[in-house]
Order: sequence, then structure tokens, then C-alpha cells
Amino acid sequence: MQFTINQLAELLGGEVIGNGEAKVNNIGPLDKAGPGTISFLHNPKYEPQLYTTKAEAVIVNRKLQLKEPIEPVLIAVEDPYSSLTVLLEQYQKLTESAKEGVEEPAFLGEGAEVGNSVYRGAFSYIGKNTTIGNNVKIYPNAYIGDNAKIGDNSIIFAGVKIYSGCIIGNNCVIHAGAVIGSDGFGFAPQEDGSYQAIPQVGIVILEDHVRVGANTTIDCGTLEATVIRSGVKLDNLIQIAHNVEIGENTAVAAQAGISGSAKIGKNCIIAGQAGITGHLAIADRVTIGAQAGIPKSVTKEGSILLGSPAIDIMNFKRSFTHFKNLPDMAGRINDLEKKVLNLPPSEK
Repeated sequence: MQFTINQLAELLGGEVIGNGEAKVNNIGPLDKAGPGTISFLHNPKYEPQLYTTKAEAVIVNRKLQLKEPIEPVLIAVEDPYSSLTVLLEQYQKLTESAKEGVEEPAFLGEGAEVGNSVYRGAFSYIGKNTTIGNNVKIYPNAYIGDNAKIGDNSIIFAGVKIYSGCIIGNNCVIHAGAVIGSDGFGFAPQEDGSYQAIPQVGIVILEDHVRVGANTTIDCGTLEATVIRSGVKLDNLIQIAHNVEIGENTAVAAQAGISGSAKIGKNCIIAGQAGITGHLAIADRVTIGAQAGIPKSVTKEGSILLGSPAIDIMNFKRSFTHFKNLPDMAGRINDLEKKVLNLPPSEK
């Protein structure tokens, strides 16, 4: 695929500085780009590379003041990083939309409905009475259970497992190995010390524009649904337990765990390896730091929490200042103790 710089500038709402009819067919970093490649400059730290790059075109900030002559054509935009995101999204759509049709062998259950321009990879399985929307891409070895629903333009990568009855919205992406709708961790203790499994008969609902990372697991609800609201972004290797609800546009990083029936607000950020206890609520726009432990509800919107158990970031920083000084403080206390013990009785 080949595009003129003018075409890309129109897509990004940018201003072309140089030959807009020059063509590009690739995207790459400044220091490795060559002819036909478009790159971008977002961090001023890498500005020196702009004057040596062999890229055909570079996306830059409108406010950039050049210090030396350059060879590439520039596309000046408000935010180069966001513009690159738009460009990569379009590139991905073009490359993935080319896939269409059915690779054999592939299974389609009785009563299943499949929309237009759908790709079904080899060894994919679609259960009975399942509904697949338009332009959906289902990669090899994916499993979609009975009565499930997948909305338009969604992508189900290789080896994904979607259990019966689960609902996937429009424009969702589920990466390889993710499991949607597995049983929640529910067991009833018995008098003899054993555990009786509690049947998990709910489902998982992913609303529109949700992205699920590789090998992430989302458990179904016990009776109702586990709900991932629109725009949520989930990294790889995340565990989301039964009956959890995650609010719109919340982002969760790798290896985080959210326990059963927790309710997470909108526009939250949950960093890697954070752990959230069940049956609590997190307010909107809360940021939870890496490896933080959340034992109780967070009611203040916009809070930033660190530590385990987590506390407000400013309190954490003050506490950590004392913590890292503990060895020195302990030494001084020991010295004082020795001096006191060695004082004459009249001076003690």
C-alpha cells in the first residue's frame, strides 16, 4: 500500500511542509527509517535524529522550530503521538480488513448467523445459535460457544475462548489466548472440610471498543453478568473475577487482579500487579500504582494511591522517606541506648 504525504496529512488534519506528492509505504522510527518511510518526532530528546534521518516524511509538532536544514517532508500537527496512533490504527484496519472468507476446516454450529465480510480462520469453532456481526475477523483455533454474540468489526485472535452466552460489542479486539466467560472462583465450604463448587451461570459482557490483552481471563458472573464498559483497555495476563464491573475508558496494566464483585469507576488507571479486594467500589479517575493493594473502597474521585495496603500518594512518599532512613535511625537509637546504659547511676 502506498500513499502520498498529502493524503496522510488530510487524514491527520496536518500541514505539509515540503513535497506533498512524495509517496510513503512504510512506518518506522526516526533512526532506522529510509526512503518511503514515514516517522514521527514526539519527544524533544530525539530531535537531533530529525536532522539525520533518511525518512521520506516525519510527523512533528506545529510549534517545532527547526535548528538545521532537513531532508524529509514534514507533517505538522498538534500532537504527533496521537497522530501516529491514528495512522497506525488505519494501517492495521487496512491490513486486517483484507482477510475474508473461510479457511477449512472450520466449524459453524446449527442456527448460527454470520454477517458480511467475515473471516473465519482454520480450526475455528462457532457454536449453535451464535451471532457474528459484519467485518468480524476470527483467527485460527478460536472458540466461540453457543448463543454468544459478537458485534461488527471485532477481531478475535488465535486461540481465544469465548464461553456460551457471552456478548462482545462492536470494534472490540481480543488478543491470543484470552478467556472470556470462564467460571468464577466460587466454592461453598462443607462440614467435612471439602468445598462444593457453586455453579456460575452468568455471562460476560464486553461493550464497544474494548481491548483485551493476551492470556487475560474474565470470569462470568455467578447469576448476573461481569461487565466491561465501553473503551476499557486491558493489558496481558490480567485476572478479572466474577461479577466485576469496570467503568468506561479505564485502563488496567499487566498482572493486575480484580476480585469478585468489585466495581471500578470510569477513566481509572490500574498499574501492573495491583490487587483489588472483592465487594468494594473505586471512584472515577482513580490511579492505582504498581503492586498496590486496595483493601477497601476508594470514594474520592481523582485519588492517586500507592503501597500495600495502598494510601494517598503524598502520604506514601512521606512514609517512604522515613522507611528508607530506618537503618540509619536504628543505628543512632542503638548508639543512644548504649550511651544511656553506660551513664553513671546519678546521671540516668
